[in-house]
Amino acid sequence: MRCEAPVESQVRQRAAEGRDDGEAGIAAPAGHWRLAWLPPGDAVPCSLLIDRRAFTACLLLLAALMAASLAYLAMGSSGLAPRAVLPALVGRGEMMAVFLVQELRLPRLVAACLTGAAFGVAGCLMQTLARNRLATPGIIGIDNGATAFAVASVVGLGVSLAPPAMALAGAATAAAITFGLAAGGGTRGYRFIIAGIGVGAVFGAITQLLLAKVAIDTANAAYPWTVGSLNARPAGAVTLLAIGLAVGLAAALGLTRSLSLLRFSDAVATTLGIHVARRRWQVLVVSVLLTGLAVAVAGPVGLVGLIGPEIARSLSSPRGVPVVASALAGALVMVLADLAGRVLLAPIEIPVGIVTSVVGGPWLLWILLRPASRNLA
Repeated sequence: MRCEAPVESQVRQRAAEGRDDGEAGIAAPAGHWRLAWLPPGDAVPCSLLIDRRAFTACLLLLAALMAASLAYLAMGSSGLAPRAVLPALVGRGEMMAVFLVQELRLPRLVAACLTGAAFGVAGCLMQTLARNRLATPGIIGIDNGATAFAVASVVGLGVSLAPPAMALAGAATAAAITFGLAAGGGTRGYRFIIAGIGVGAVFGAITQLLLAKVAIDTANAAYPWTVGSLNARPAGAVTLLAIGLAVGLAAALGLTRSLSLLRFSDAVATTLGIHVARRRWQVLVVSVLLTGLAVAVAGPVGLVGLIGPEIARSLSSPRGVPVVASALAGALVMVLADLAGRVLLAPIEIPVGIVTSVVGGPWLLWILLRPASRNLA
């Protein structure tokens, strides 16, 4: 989806001749819908191109997410009939159903959707920036950096220091170190990936060292930050994530055209009017923001940033960067993973990070063995 400014004289001439732009306007490119309008006065005529395949993919993912959300609210150790879920959402029906839906499951569902969408968008941005399907925040160390700083705020400096703020600081630190170690290679190629893996390993070791030096009760309090769990989600962190996701998603959509051009060589992108270095830093900042806030809520569930964008790319058009589809796919993966963790061994709960790791490991191997995606080439 993108906006364009057609030749004003052509549109004005068609308007003067009484011809409708939809009947005699410029034909839409193949695979697109074109919505055009002529504002009154001397305003510049505008048109909107909508990629049919990308739009259809977003609708399918949204429908799947809604179905998964309904199942999420209905299923659990105390199951509800699907027809009882919707009345319970508005406070009607049996008191137990209202309590289960509104107090226990709905806040957790919102957290799952927000964190999954944030991880999905961050993964899509990093993969496109590096032109590598492995360049997700989890694999290049950003998740581990955010986790180490968040755990440090819990076990070393106290929760009053705000784990969300510490997670953001950790994500920014890990990204800066990875970018610095990859100097000369930029954000492209396997040098960036290898540097990120090393940085992630160091921060992972720091996290384990912090947990080994504290009392068992303190370590248990920090445990959800290390494996990824939605069971102990801070309400304030969820609110911050909602705000950050709105800002980050808007910024990512604004960077979509630049990201499409950054898939070419730097010389080509510069010729087409893109300030390459500035755009890379902007993309990196948005990715760090979304990753840090998501880790502050759910911990390091980084493989969502790998699976979500892959699903989005397989459904969407190869012409664009599937930012919205990645957000929806990431939310869908997170909701399904947390649902599986709640019901598979109920009443024992499996943390969502463990579920995504079990699924994401074979997925990672499949990506490595699969031919390179034409979307990132």
